[in-house]
Amino acid sequence: MKQITSIQNPFIKSLVLLQEKAKNRKQTGTFLIEGVREISLAVKGRYEIQTILFYPEICSETEARKLAQSAELIEINKEVFQKLSYRDTTEGVLAVAKSKSLQLSGLKLSDTPLILVAEAPEKPGNIGALLRTADAANLDAVIIANPKSDLYNPNIVRSSVGCLFTNQIATASTSEIIAFLKEKNINFYCATLQNSTSYHTQDYTQPTALVVGTEATGLTQEWRDAATQNIIIPMQGEIDSMNVSVAAAILIFEAKRQRGF
Repeated sequence: MKQITSIQNPFIKSLVLLQEKAKNRKQTGTFLIEGVREISLAVKGRYEIQTILFYPEICSETEARKLAQSAELIEINKEVFQKLSYRDTTEGVLAVAKSKSLQLSGLKLSDTPLILVAEAPEKPGNIGALLRTADAANLDAVIIANPKSDLYNPNIVRSSVGCLFTNQIATASTSEIIAFLKEKNINFYCATLQNSTSYHTQDYTQPTALVVGTEATGLTQEWRDAATQNIIIPMQGEIDSMNVSVAAAILIFEAKRQRGF
């Protein structure tokens, strides 16, 4: 079995770049996953795991091998592990995984899908929270319109607690997503302050997409003009917006309530 004990090793340097640079992740079609739960969820989500790196004082060879039987196994020392690990506390194991295509055409939807669409989310923490909510509700898919962040950013992998791998995900432009939803006869309800009706008055039992925008600027005019209906969550405080992941959760679980879940 291969062992690497130097942070100057060319392969380790390439993995550092995977952590730090979206360009490298895109060029190689690979990314890093850290932690037993996250790697296990990626395997369950049918991501191809190419390499497992483990620090034997925390994670044994046997434990590392169980995560992905066909992956190359590399033992690393403390210095290399600390160079690669992104979290303060982890289980001593990392994986190099092959990224998936995020095309709309790859989505497999049920007869009455429930989809979350988020336009241009910027903060990895918000994206992670949206993915966790989508997983909790067992949505058909999450679609990111006009993405500002590479979804394989380590901050998104971390903040989603592995839910990046448990959801069907696609990215596309706003225009492409609107065309896709119309082609599939999916009603879409846009959370916005303008020309809106209260969210709980709508019927989400039919094929539905719930669309949320950024907290700072909301949804673009293109979404508001094309919506089946613009919806709003009534608020009684001094401000007129809430965290995007909180708003999405309210809308999603109202739809689930209507569907009897």
